[in-house]
Amino acid sequence: MGGIGIVLVAVVILAIYFVITYNGFITLRNRVVEAWSDIEVQMKRRYDMIPNLVNTVKGYAAHENKTLEEVIKARTVAMGQQDTMKERVQSENILTGTLKSLFAVSENYPDLKADKNFLELQRELRDTEDKLQAARRFYNGNVLSYNTKLEMFPSNVVAAMFHFEKKEFFELEDAEKEAAKKSVKVEF
Repeated sequence: MGGIGIVLVAVVILAIYFVITYNGFITLRNRVVEAWSDIEVQMKRRYDMIPNLVNTVKGYAAHENKTLEEVIKARTVAMGQQDTMKERVQSENILTGTLKSLFAVSENYPDLKADKNFLELQRELRDTEDKLQAARRFYNGNVLSYNTKLEMFPSNVVAAMFHFEKKEFFELEDAEKEAAKKSVKVEF
């Protein structure tokens, strides 16, 4: 086996590496897309529940219109098409905040807190929020794998050649990060 044979084997090995690396990027990118789809399914489920929740609260708390209007407005904005991931995350964080204020309002109405429809909607929304949080973690995990491979040598060479781009994480707003860091105070 001469010099040409060694060069030919090296070229074949390099070609195989490029194909495997390229296919790995395609797999990771598709996992990110799939994970984002899971998030969208849970967000749609949440959007569909909000009008029922607001209507139930309206019956008990008619003078809380400002809070109810903020929830509906935040839902409308969140359902709209945002151009970037950052805009989408921001609108979702605003919606989450308005829902928290809606549940805070419900604390002032014992009859509402005892209403079976409200309790069921609240349970379903909590379940949806849990699923949404899990979908976000799954998405962020896939983005981490994709971005890590994108930045590591020598796969970053293949990524640059085929113009694979870094993906954004689905992150909490700064105010929510700070609230999450604070310890929960339990009193008896």
